[in-house]
Amino acid sequence: MEQTSFLFQQASKVGFSHSRILRTIVQHACSRFPSLVTSNNAWTALSRKMQSAKQALIIPNGTCKQKAFVIFGGDTSERQVSLMSGTNVWLNLQGFDDLDVTPCLLAPSNGYSSHNEDFSESSRDVWTLPYSLVLRHTTEEVHAACFEAIEPERVEITSRLRNQVMKELERALSKQDWFAGFDITDEQPIKYSLQQWIDYVKEAKAVVFIAVHGGIGEDGTIQSLLESAGVPYTGPGPIASRTCMDKVATSLAVDHLASYGIHTIPKDVRAREELLKSSLVDIWNDLKAKLQTETVCVKPARDGCSTGVARLRCPEDLEVYANALRGTLPRLPANCLSKAHGVIEMPVPPPESLIFEPFIETDEIIISNKSWNDSTRHLVWKGENEWLEVTVGVVGKRGEMHSLNPSITVKESGDILSLEEKFQGGTGINLTPPPATIMSEDALQKCKSCIEMTANTLGLEGFSRIDAFVNVHSGE
Repeated sequence: MEQTSFLFQQASKVGFSHSRILRTIVQHACSRFPSLVTSNNAWTALSRKMQSAKQALIIPNGTCKQKAFVIFGGDTSERQVSLMSGTNVWLNLQGFDDLDVTPCLLAPSNGYSSHNEDFSESSRDVWTLPYSLVLRHTTEEVHAACFEAIEPERVEITSRLRNQVMKELERALSKQDWFAGFDITDEQPIKYSLQQWIDYVKEAKAVVFIAVHGGIGEDGTIQSLLESAGVPYTGPGPIASRTCMDKVATSLAVDHLASYGIHTIPKDVRAREELLKSSLVDIWNDLKAKLQTETVCVKPARDGCSTGVARLRCPEDLEVYANALRGTLPRLPANCLSKAHGVIEMPVPPPESLIFEPFIETDEIIISNKSWNDSTRHLVWKGENEWLEVTVGVVGKRGEMHSLNPSITVKESGDILSLEEKFQGGTGINLTPPPATIMSEDALQKCKSCIEMTANTLGLEGFSRIDAFVNVHSGE
């Protein structure tokens, strides 16, 4: 039942969308129970009625559907998260009858890169994808499937088999009065250079939904290209994107808001070269003294989504991290630092500079099933620390951003949320807003006004997400 599972991959190859294959399965199951036949018929009639009413609403006004292109993928360490985000967005937007949504893969450039020193619009490719090709687990699989799908021999075999299977299915299913036909056509993926793709989007009068995480999708590059072509897109503009991509620049931009209750964590920025060449014990002692902290949080200056974020407790931890940078390891294995932790994805290629910050202690919020005879689940929060990690959505026009309720994530294990907990459906548990037992209404409102001020100061627009630590008593 995972949305990119083999069932859905195969079903979409022979004309079934997610909802239609599920409906077919449910209808078949119902037909085995004579007592369900009447309610099933009623349901079929109702869904037909709703479908035709929907069509009637759209067509008479002569309005064309608004075209939307969802772009995801790329080649940063966040590319798999981007595929999950993009797939979610595309599937959700499918539910709107006034939208015509096309999923698009930003293909990896030759050699992975988080940064765009040698970027050019002609050097990057974008593929428009048919329904079935989006349903893969990695961007590499999607990319390989694109080339496979346009191989002449493969095209011939696939279309022959597809027609054969669809004919058999249609023969059997057309006897059922609930079968509404197939709803997925088999199209070919099409490859464009990034600039050709932007021209195509412009000609289609479409909106671009940017679901590329990190790299050119987040540092203002794609935003600049779309803006200069006059193509509307989601999220902040080039300048805000460039600022927010850089953690140090972001800190500096909101540094003057301390009197309003918005504080930034002190940072020490070091070049990768320095870490690889200097005495790590000296660096460690220097960091502890400068940052006034016992444990240090290290992170790349320009990556997001937990990439390369680790909690270091001693010089030996710093050595393990430095060795991973030296050996350009794609990930730090679980539990290789002094205290137990999960796998830490590392940025590829290694970042030019790294940020060291004091590690902010928060109390874990745990969902427990305490008593064996009680099926209710309880929230357990010690409350010894007054800081809580939140993520907050903001939406609106530039200068008039509105804060949504902050959300807290209930951690399953470790100090830092894993990629899966952050993005994969069904993995993390989020509480929105934080329960009143943890954070008072006054603190909640203060937190939201601080978030709005931060968003407006950074020049955000459209919608964005801000991560922060909030004081549960004051809302700072």
